[in-house]
Amino acid sequence: MTDSVGREAQYEVFADEFADHAANGFHNAHYDRPACLELLGDVAGRRVLDAACGPGLYAAELVARGAQVVGCDISERMVELASDRVPRADFRVHDLADPLDWLPDGSVDLVLLALALEYLDDRVAALREFHRVLRPGGALVLSRQHPTGDWLRLGGNYFEPRVVAETWSRGWQVRYWTTPLELTCEELYRAGFVVERLWEPRPTEAAAAISPERYERLHREPSGFLAIRALPR
Repeated sequence: MTDSVGREAQYEVFADEFADHAANGFHNAHYDRPACLELLGDVAGRRVLDAACGPGLYAAELVARGAQVVGCDISERMVELASDRVPRADFRVHDLADPLDWLPDGSVDLVLLALALEYLDDRVAALREFHRVLRPGGALVLSRQHPTGDWLRLGGNYFEPRVVAETWSRGWQVRYWTTPLELTCEELYRAGFVVERLWEPRPTEAAAAISPERYERLHREPSGFLAIRALPR
C-alpha cells in the first residue's frame, strides 16, 4: 500500500447514498454535527468556510443560524447536492490539496473541517491555508476519527501514521490516514494554530432511540470521533 491517499474524490461514487444516510444517521446527525456546531459557537453574521462540505448538511445548519457560508468539496456530486440543499451558500469544487486561491487573506471568520482531515496527504499545507484565510479573532473547528478507536479496531503501531483501506458497512470503499493524536496537535501547531479545546463528544439523547448499543458504547469508549477548536497564534 502506498503512503498516500491521493486526489481521488472517494465519496463521488456514493455521494447520494451518503447524503441520505448522513442526514439523520446516528454518527453524523446525533454525534459529529452537534459537536462541531457547539464548538463553532454563535455564527450569526459570521462568514464560515465549510471545507470538504459534503452534501451541505453542516452548511444548512450554519445558514439556519445566521451564518454566511462558502464551501468546497473535491466531489462534483457533493457540491451539486450541497448547492441544492443550501442555495443561499456559495459552493465550488476544490481539492484541499491545492491552495484556496479563490479566498483572500483574512476573508472568513470561521473554518469548519468535519471528518475530512484524514483524507489529506499534506495536512499541514491545508491547515496553513485555513490559517491564511482566517480573520484575526477567528477559529478553526475540525473533527476526525478518534485515533484510539482506530488503534483498538485496527491494531498495529499506534504512533505510526499509515494509510488504511476499508470497506464500510454499506459497501463504501475508502482509504484514509490514521495518525496519533499528538501528530494532529503537532500539525496544527506547525500550521500556526494552538488548540483551545479538545472534545471527545458523546451522542445526543436522541441517538439512544436509534441505537441504544452504540449510544452506550460511545459513552464509555473512545471508539468514535473527536473534535478540536484551534485558534491562530
